[in-house]
Amino acid sequence: MRAVWLWAIGGVWLASAVAGLWVLLVYENKPGENAHTKAHWPTESRLARVADRPTLILLAHPQCTCTRASLAELGEVLGRAHTQPKTYVLFLKPSQFFDGWEQSDLWRTAASLPHVTVVRDDDGVEAERFGAVTSGQTMLYDAKGELLFSGGITGSRGHAGDNAGRTSLIALLDHGTSLRRSTSVFGCSLFSRAES
Repeated sequence: MRAVWLWAIGGVWLASAVAGLWVLLVYENKPGENAHTKAHWPTESRLARVADRPTLILLAHPQCTCTRASLAELGEVLGRAHTQPKTYVLFLKPSQFFDGWEQSDLWRTAASLPHVTVVRDDDGVEAERFGAVTSGQTMLYDAKGELLFSGGITGSRGHAGDNAGRTSLIALLDHGTSLRRSTSVFGCSLFSRAES
């Protein structure tokens, strides 16, 4: 009788472990909502677009652990591309949180990347102007303000490594052409986490 109980407990434990791993796998590979990006730079944006080279924007939630991989991939893009874009990383700062809330370790990581301007996005005003809703959303505009790329630069949630977004951005920066102009974005919601 005792052996039957041990087998039953072992079976329940194994089924629970497999179910838990399945849930994690599905979560890691489920993209967030892509941006509702317009084809041209939003004129109401307070960000300065440059006229002599592309402009790259990454929108981030300062408390989203998935964003760490996006920042690592941004560093790879900037390190590998021969053409250096004007680059912004915008961190959401909801008004209901104290000043400095947005200056997490992710902010410091972004600020340490060469040629990156880190900007506080109060209440997600700029994120809304660019149509972004998911942390890690990346957009590349050409010197005339035309959208070249919109998507994520990681292959899944929180995982750095070779992926279509990174490859596409480097190809667009170096050659002006790429097989993909959009990819899935893997990250936390910019707005729902801010309210929790």
